[in-house]
Amino acid sequence: MPEIFEALPGIEVPVGAIARSLAHLWEDAAASGGAAPAIDDAKATQANVVLHLGFGTTPDDAREQFQTMLRFSQRYPSRVVVLCPLKRDAGVTEMRAKVYGECFLGKSKGDTRCVEFVMLSYPVAARARLEDHVSVCLSTDLPLYYWAHRFSNTARLADYTYLLTRAKRVLVDSSISPPDALTYPWPQPSALRDLVYSRLLPVRQTVGQFLARYEPATLVDGLREVKVTHAKALGAEACVTMGWLRRRLAACGAEVEAVSFTSGNAAESLGIELGYADAKKFFRWSGNFTTRHAKFEADFGGGPTELAAGASLLPPEVALSEAMFF
Repeated sequence: MPEIFEALPGIEVPVGAIARSLAHLWEDAAASGGAAPAIDDAKATQANVVLHLGFGTTPDDAREQFQTMLRFSQRYPSRVVVLCPLKRDAGVTEMRAKVYGECFLGKSKGDTRCVEFVMLSYPVAARARLEDHVSVCLSTDLPLYYWAHRFSNTARLADYTYLLTRAKRVLVDSSISPPDALTYPWPQPSALRDLVYSRLLPVRQTVGQFLARYEPATLVDGLREVKVTHAKALGAEACVTMGWLRRRLAACGAEVEAVSFTSGNAAESLGIELGYADAKKFFRWSGNFTTRHAKFEADFGGGPTELAAGASLLPPEVALSEAMFF
């Protein structure tokens, strides 16, 4: 994927001079009057993030994820290492590096927030030395977060032991990952986070808040069916929503093994329906992420209720922070 490395911004530098090149980057920015951190400021960096661009990444996709990290760093100043692996037939034997830095000015001079990027392009032949180069790029006293984007082979990704064992969180996106990404025996399973689950936070909040008005026993009494419907492109979101409903209903006392959990296609972005033995009792929620509108319909024995609400997914940079820190 040389084209991925070429698509990302930055100044190409010798691999052995990354740290010195980052320092010169800020010195040059300050000299030209641009936004730059104070020399003795350690740049107020809060986290190390390794963004691993898998073989399924396109140049446009790489640029999009780069921008996501820039927006993320406006809230959480970071040192970001972007890994751009090369396929065996790329004909390249040497590792290449780029550096990039950008600062965002807040309301005061002391509110400057900066992000540093190091891009590493490496062939299979240099894979054994990768961890050494990555460790030099990281701020040693800060937590590490590892984001694996569009990887095609879970077992091959598991070979990155250094990152998987050191990372406080390992981020994957089940909508674009191999089917076994969430069930693979990772070195630290408790560190794994699914970005699909994080993106769905507004849905979980709005549905959970509506249902919280009722006693748990009322929600599960006579429950026979849970159905999640979804637009074609949101199959992963439906699967994650189904898992969340199963866990929450079990916590309310439902015998989930006796409940039918099904999914199906729908015109709306996402929908949830609870069916009961008493046909007069029901719950339905449908949300459209394009129009950002949702609708509740329910009757738990006190008469029918209809309520309009909002519907959205978290923006990518906010979903990243949700997966990393919460």
